[in-house]
Amino acid sequence: MCEKCVASGLSRRNLIRGGGAALALAATAGFDMSSAPAHAEEAMPVSPEEALQRLIEGNARYVANKPINTDFSVNRSKRSAGQAPFAAIVSCADSRVAPELIFDQGPGDLFVVRVAGNFINEDGLASLEFGTAVLGLKLIVVLGHTACGAVVATIDVIENGTELPGHLPSLANALKPAVESAMAAKPDDLLAAATMENAKLNAAYAASAGPILSDLKTSGKLGTAAAVYDLDTGKVEFAS
Repeated sequence: MCEKCVASGLSRRNLIRGGGAALALAATAGFDMSSAPAHAEEAMPVSPEEALQRLIEGNARYVANKPINTDFSVNRSKRSAGQAPFAAIVSCADSRVAPELIFDQGPGDLFVVRVAGNFINEDGLASLEFGTAVLGLKLIVVLGHTACGAVVATIDVIENGTELPGHLPSLANALKPAVESAMAAKPDDLLAAATMENAKLNAAYAASAGPILSDLKTSGKLGTAAAVYDLDTGKVEFAS
């Protein structure tokens, strides 16, 4: 979390005091609502449904190689005054996965949380709470991807008892629930099933994490979704 936020006394208690408090917190965090960057081509989504549709349309442009976000210097000076992203993407740290490109969004549009295996731990949860309560995110998408090495390694640990070096066992432990759930269904493609299951489980976790995210979800101010990015085609498949 930014130093300004800490210095101004940003706390979990303050975060959960509702919409008015969120605006106050935005001010203390150095965020000026009036200076929020406007998207060059699209209006800022005002609902979770609009946010999801914007991502779907952006991915379609990416797949067709017809992006509209090609000038990354646009609104640079406005972005220096504050940020107003409309969606959070919980993405794998894989270098081939670039959320702003995949969804054809410009700088300042997406609030990206990245970790190998795209799971949500307490640090990630705190980031999402800040993004929703202070920055006003409308949507959280947990985005897995094909050929995910973290999922492959976790499958290997479970099936073959492979011992991972260093701190990698903690990563595998975070992914085990999804892999084991997928295994129970005996899918034809375990890797694909486990990858999607991991995205689903973590999206469900975000939706139920109280008090901040769950309250926003219940009130209809926040949406959550699970999806998998295909490295070969560039297409993002959202879970039904």
